[in-house]
Amino acid sequence: MNFKYINTEYLEMVAGGDSNLLKELIGMFRDQVIEFNSELKEHFAGGNHKAMGELAHKAKSSVAIMGMDSLANMLKTFEIEAMDGKNAEKYESYIKRFEEETRHALEELDELVKIG
Repeated sequence: MNFKYINTEYLEMVAGGDSNLLKELIGMFRDQVIEFNSELKEHFAGGNHKAMGELAHKAKSSVAIMGMDSLANMLKTFEIEAMDGKNAEKYESYIKRFEEETRHALEELDELVKIG
């Protein structure tokens, strides 16, 4: 299978070939993504830019561990802009991209666990 969203080589390096650790990392990622998506939407609806920036910062390391460099870079931009209250018209599209890419990543991670 060709993985578009996650970097399996990087993820396997992080897990050190330990399939139990890999499953644990995936489980933590799944829980975090669900929480981040929910909280980002809440903060967006409430207009709480600083909280969105802080959440983008936390989410950045979660996606980076999955080798999702492009999304991590977008989250860094989101973090900086939200903390400064700049480019607010982009926040909704950032949140949608985060939601969409993490959903696809979770599908790929489910496949990876089945293969492994």
